[in-house]
Amino acid sequence: MKGQVSAEMLILLAVVIAIVAIAATYLLNVGERAGESVTGQTEQLTDRMEFGAKGNPGDWCNPEKGGADCKSGRCGSDYKCE
Repeated sequence: MKGQVSAEMLILLAVVIAIVAIAATYLLNVGERAGESVTGQTEQLTDRMEFGAKGNPGDWCNPEKGGADCKSGRCGSDYKCE
């Protein structure tokens, strides 16, 4: 008869759908792990850049910031990092 779908075709269709679902789940997990890795590396790079931008001993600083702009964390009354 025309228009009928055999049991074998239904089974094959179910297998194909299952494979596609498994592949999609795998790809989503890989993407999520990659995003987490990039986020972690970006945070590390930002921390390093912030530390590198801070003043060394003898560099000018702003005592009102409480030493936040010095690597040592201390800004003297002479406006220089200690």
